[in-house]
Amino acid sequence: MAVPDRMDERLRALRLVEEQRMAQAVFAGVIEGGLISPGSTECEVDDRIWDVAGEVFGTAVGWPDRLVRSGPHTVLPYGRCRPDRVIGVDDLVVIDLGPLFAGHETDFARTVVVGDDPGRRRLVEDMAQVGVAARERFLGQDGITGRQLHAEVRALAGKAGWSLGAWQVGRLCGQAPAVGGSDPEPRSFIGPDNDEPLRRTAAGGWRAHWILEIRLVDERSGFGGAFKQLLDLV
Repeated sequence: MAVPDRMDERLRALRLVEEQRMAQAVFAGVIEGGLISPGSTECEVDDRIWDVAGEVFGTAVGWPDRLVRSGPHTVLPYGRCRPDRVIGVDDLVVIDLGPLFAGHETDFARTVVVGDDPGRRRLVEDMAQVGVAARERFLGQDGITGRQLHAEVRALAGKAGWSLGAWQVGRLCGQAPAVGGSDPEPRSFIGPDNDEPLRRTAAGGWRAHWILEIRLVDERSGFGGAFKQLLDLV
């Protein structure tokens, strides 16, 4: 197998950034269009988002999967089947646009507050702040490992009064999202068992690029949120 040259690497990085930009455009369309509202079901909002995605991408995209989860569904592990649910007047709604991207190359998720509940609003604000702090730690330490960055995110979450909603806080671009409680390849995730530097050459000779995945939950109240985006590219 030929080792990718600098132009190959640059083109791949540009593609990852462009896919994230398009995901941001989809999310912006969802918010600007007021597509998330109390009384709508998750499946109804899901269908509306797929319509927006089709307009942004200009063609059929991704694979058929649910993009929306709300209320108690926000704390369920990914991959868990769940019934449809009506969004409440004070609620949290996770918009996970991962299914838009075939091959798991990138991912993007944000959490929307419905209503004025201060606890839910604080969770969304804290997720963004934890994401910024995690990226700053990554950029500030050349040899940082998956274990070290995971520990940083866990500490930041605890300091803010939240629990982590998953055993890992990120994954290698091109690696399928983790499902369940164990990881068959720790080196492919930003988790407690990954002692390898995140800046490294991955399979096929490609530079490793990472998705940051922050999931915070309020265990007592039974709600949570998700914040996903590229870690090392902007």
